[in-house]
Amino acid sequence: MIRVALAALVFAFATGAGAAAPAAKSQSPGFYRMMVGDIEVTAVSDGTVELPMAEILKDMPRKDIDRLLARSFLGNPLETSVNVFVINTGAKLVMVDTGAGVFFGPTLGNLLKNLKAAGYSAEQVDEIYITHMHGDHIGGLIADGKPNFPNAIVRADQHDVDFWLDPATLEKASKDEKGFVQAAQTAFKPYQDAGKLKPFEGDTELVPGVRSHASHGHTPGHTTYIVESKGQRLVLWGDLMHVAAVQFPAPAVTIQFDSDSKKARAARLKAFAEASKQGDWIGAAHLPFPGVGHIRAEGKGYAYTPANYSVPR
Repeated sequence: MIRVALAALVFAFATGAGAAAPAAKSQSPGFYRMMVGDIEVTAVSDGTVELPMAEILKDMPRKDIDRLLARSFLGNPLETSVNVFVINTGAKLVMVDTGAGVFFGPTLGNLLKNLKAAGYSAEQVDEIYITHMHGDHIGGLIADGKPNFPNAIVRADQHDVDFWLDPATLEKASKDEKGFVQAAQTAFKPYQDAGKLKPFEGDTELVPGVRSHASHGHTPGHTTYIVESKGQRLVLWGDLMHVAAVQFPAPAVTIQFDSDSKKARAARLKAFAEASKQGDWIGAAHLPFPGVGHIRAEGKGYAYTPANYSVPR
């Protein structure tokens, strides 16, 4: 009798008496926290999107781009992160960029969900700083034409405001460019109408501990933001770079979305050199999530070390 019972038990386990668990096919809530001195910074994922990087990167032969991607076990198209950074200074809750919203398809637009998972509501955001006005950085400002962040002041460099939000820019835009311009004008309209768009010029302290730094080139007013506290610095690069596997070892590589590739390259080279020399934390919109780490000079380029996983204490 005992043998029969044991045989039945073994058979049940062998044949999966409990149904196999279905694949979840999702990640845990997309946020990651770190401290910069006394300032808490939370990287929030808006999702990922596949981009044909081998076709849109410039100034390097296709075979060399493919080689560098393959060296990092990557291919083309490349699944590319879209990262947002939330800065809690203790007095202000500041968001840098807002992700793509509905502008780039169903794999993006996760900002509000992941912001809530991180413990914040959209209503708590005091200020939003825009690195530049491409759709994957501003789409999360709105939903159905209404502001997602009703209490926030939105700030951006005056050069980007003058270019992207000028009706004449839309009239002059080529067929390929019109979508970018329309997205910007749609996303900012409710904030403009409410008097909540406040442009700035160049290098400016926006709130204590956070300042802007002009890094024009990718767009006319592309801006990086520097978070600084107790001798620590995090420099949020926006779109100074897009592909770690290619542009760290070969920082002269540009991308077709640059409005002025020469200026964009110069801004990137300067930022890479400063971050490497000073040991700054760096964060970028399209580095693999959470998009934070350090770089060091290596050969003719740089090597990137992602942040070690850590729990703020």
